[in-house]
Amino acid sequence: MARIAVIGAGMGAMAAAARLAVAGHRVTVYEKAATHGGGVGRMTRDGFAFDTGPGLLHLPAVYRDLFVKTGKESLEQSVGLVQVDPASAHVFADGTSVALPNASRAGVVQALDEAVGAGAGERWSELVNRARAVWDATRRPLLEEPLLDDPEYLEALGHDPYPGLRKRGLFRRSTPPVLAAVAGRELKDPRLTALLESHALAYGLDPRRAPASATVLPYMEQTFGSWYVRGGMRGLADAVHARCLARRVEFALGTEVTAVVEKDGRAAGVELADGRTAEADTVVAGVSPGLLRRLAPAACGPAVRPGPPVPPGRFTLFLALRGARPAATAHRTVIHAPDRGAELEGIFGEGARGPAALHYRPTVTVLRPDDPDVRPDDGHEAVTLTATVAPHGPVDWSDEATAAAFAERVLDAAEGVLPGLRERLLWHEVRTPADTERATGAEGGGVPAPVLAGAGGAFLRAANATSLPGLYLAGGFAHPGGGLAHAGMSGTMAAGLIVSGADWRGSQ
Repeated sequence: MARIAVIGAGMGAMAAAARLAVAGHRVTVYEKAATHGGGVGRMTRDGFAFDTGPGLLHLPAVYRDLFVKTGKESLEQSVGLVQVDPASAHVFADGTSVALPNASRAGVVQALDEAVGAGAGERWSELVNRARAVWDATRRPLLEEPLLDDPEYLEALGHDPYPGLRKRGLFRRSTPPVLAAVAGRELKDPRLTALLESHALAYGLDPRRAPASATVLPYMEQTFGSWYVRGGMRGLADAVHARCLARRVEFALGTEVTAVVEKDGRAAGVELADGRTAEADTVVAGVSPGLLRRLAPAACGPAVRPGPPVPPGRFTLFLALRGARPAATAHRTVIHAPDRGAELEGIFGEGARGPAALHYRPTVTVLRPDDPDVRPDDGHEAVTLTATVAPHGPVDWSDEATAAAFAERVLDAAEGVLPGLRERLLWHEVRTPADTERATGAEGGGVPAPVLAGAGGAFLRAANATSLPGLYLAGGFAHPGGGLAHAGMSGTMAAGLIVSGADWRGSQ
């Protein structure tokens, strides 16, 4: 039985901890914050409850596998997991609206044909079918296996597997270089383009730079569905934490790790802020790249890829509304920006600095769960508004005037799907990337995106095994990247490498 120290109590770190405990190891999790869950938090006030992180789960099979492998109770026995239908509604800049059914290709085709025009659904469906080739080509190396520090292997992942339509003419190329090129060439409608690009934007990806393989994001959602946990997604974090406790994982909450101890050229424990040293045979770190560099400089060798710069953050408004949630209201509605170019420049452009960078109307995701557990009674409604924004730093999100002004832009956008919003509003609270940085320690409050093939490997993340023997990485900033499902996969990979050794290549 080995002693294992886990730094951080995020979803990937807890997933690794539960699997390692089942394998017979003695696991202790050290978390600076007062609670578990990392970015999967919860805010409550006056009987209203809101998720401060992800609002939906895709690829629930990742957590089903975790619960099957770590105990008797299944995921469904541990949380109230329900499919969201429609999966999403969309309101486009020209006023067109459409509701897309959950995990139904035929239903999506019909809905888009009726809303956008004949042939629109088939063009979208053909694109999603081509994205299946991305899924088939990258599912195992990117989602089920640890990232190898091998030049030929990494070069292969640097090539985009998306089978784009061939151009006519003398100079033909079969693969569009970026997602925006896919939209322009294959969808041929600004509303369908907005639909495709919104999937990338929701993960903090710039469609002008993201590889064509990003088409796998709508493919996964449309194929495997969108799921919600009754009481809020925080319930999933609570269930994983409970599973860890049941497997006798120890949690030291409110305990900051200041360094990874090295002995004889390998990780040998952690130093704590109170001066104590906790010895360990192996260390798992669920931390951001900047914190990793401070905790364990020796780990930041070739196996830790630099990855993209600090990713965008999320600007969130929690709304307490008087009045009942109308029947047949979509759980998730995306209100698309009227000027996508201005929005992308405001988030990703060189000029994305200061309040002037926020003079655009953002794409806003509206979450309106039909869940009595998140509201005081049926005469009220809890609503969450979210927009992807530049991280803290380029924009000073700690400035109250800046945050308040942008909140007004978000509220203005939401009024289109929330009639009488200002009159119904009891109160609202703002959560900016600066708040995320304080709560999670992630630089700039940035939220990492899932890994993608293509672009020469620019969208890969740090390998789970580092250059420092005995130190492994889990969580959204490690392979295979951000998002609830991907974080859970990272925990599987870190645990697999520790239990089975460097030759471990997945659980399938």
